[in-house]
Amino acid sequence: MQGNLRNIHAASMKILEQTGVKLYNSEVLEIIKQNGIKVLNRTAYFTEDQIMKWIKKAPSEFTIYARNPKYNMLIGGNHAEYNSTYGAPAVTESDGTTRPALFNDYKTFLKIVHESDQFNINGGVLVQPTDLKSSESYPIMLLSTLVHSDKCIMGGPGGAKETQAVMDMLGIVFGGKENLHKKPRILTILNPSSPLQFDQTTLDTMLIYARHGQPMIIAPAVMAGTTGPVTLSGTIAQASAESLAGIAIVQMIREGTPVIYGSASSTSDMRTGSFAIGAPEGALCTAYAARLAKEYGLPSRGGGTLNDAKCVSVQSGYESMMSLLITRMEGINYIFHGAGILDNYASMSFEQLIVDIEIIDMVERFMRGIKTDQESLAVDLINQVGPGGEFLTKEHTFKHCRNEAWSPEIGIRGSYPNEKANEKIFANIEKKKEKLLSIYEKPEFSSDIQSKLVDYLIDLGIASDKIKTAMEV
Repeated sequence: MQGNLRNIHAASMKILEQTGVKLYNSEVLEIIKQNGIKVLNRTAYFTEDQIMKWIKKAPSEFTIYARNPKYNMLIGGNHAEYNSTYGAPAVTESDGTTRPALFNDYKTFLKIVHESDQFNINGGVLVQPTDLKSSESYPIMLLSTLVHSDKCIMGGPGGAKETQAVMDMLGIVFGGKENLHKKPRILTILNPSSPLQFDQTTLDTMLIYARHGQPMIIAPAVMAGTTGPVTLSGTIAQASAESLAGIAIVQMIREGTPVIYGSASSTSDMRTGSFAIGAPEGALCTAYAARLAKEYGLPSRGGGTLNDAKCVSVQSGYESMMSLLITRMEGINYIFHGAGILDNYASMSFEQLIVDIEIIDMVERFMRGIKTDQESLAVDLINQVGPGGEFLTKEHTFKHCRNEAWSPEIGIRGSYPNEKANEKIFANIEKKKEKLLSIYEKPEFSSDIQSKLVDYLIDLGIASDKIKTAMEV
């Protein structure tokens, strides 16, 4: 390891050995005790040798399988996959007003994400619908995801009961729960309760996902100055300690379970106490998470188009672009909150989702770089045209003009009245959104399996009207 990484690693090892991690789950505590981990008063203390032994059992690459194989995702190596967004309880309208998120919003996001080429995974908590009971919201959202999309599946929140229901539903769809470990179908995210704690619900979810061989992201969201040291290197070291502890525990539950080393950490705004996810410090946390994950031989998770803006604005644009560009340049494998988030995770926006899709396309064009073969260098053409000539009418230009240069769908170029520019941009956003919704087609899904899912949810006590709404286009 290079200097900074070596120092951060050493600090995280000291934290795990000297302070430890508190675990609020007696079953997990018993498992790690059986594997030689020191436990005192619910606190687990890991030596460096123990941590390094267990994290090496996690795969460096793995595949998540979609119902439609063309959306299968390889996680790890030099691959990058985008998740749209997650968890916001509100929706911000184009005029900047905010309202509670509803289940119909969730279904609209499902359709847009399904029709967007940037995403091979759908579902999860695209928004948290406030018109669904929290205890039954994710099974209903999972049903809607299965009906409206055949991409890979993002998991959602819940304790043991809700998580077991998820595995039961996947078993119905994919030929039995006992087959899930052969082809992982769902990915969930687990956040420690910083500093240095994992609560009962998180560990219940970890146990069930690991026993079914389903992948997890262990992603601390340490807030420098509030739930972690105000100095960024200290926050990164603490976050790394939390993530490594979680990954080691997953491997003790079931060796070889796919796990992603994650970071959702950033700084706190000391003037307001808010979590500043669009700050350069957040980008630095992501950069170091990517570098540390590579050293540990683990896939990595980092934030995408993160911003603290209250509405679609200049701020939502420049913060999102900075966050995503750093994420891609550092080689993050799984890009969470890839599009649509506003107000430090508090709100989702249809308009920002469309803008962020354009930002993703721009960044991906940058990441493709340039070719330096004979055709691309075009020396013979340059010599042919010579001083003072032109390239516009040449065959070489006709051949490559549609593929070489990236063109915006939202942004404006060329001559256009300045006073109407913003109106045109928002009109383009609405046009792109409506286009994606108009071309949406519900994927094929066995009616027999759908009936079995409905019967299962009714047996869980979920109201039939909610189930019907989940399945309606």
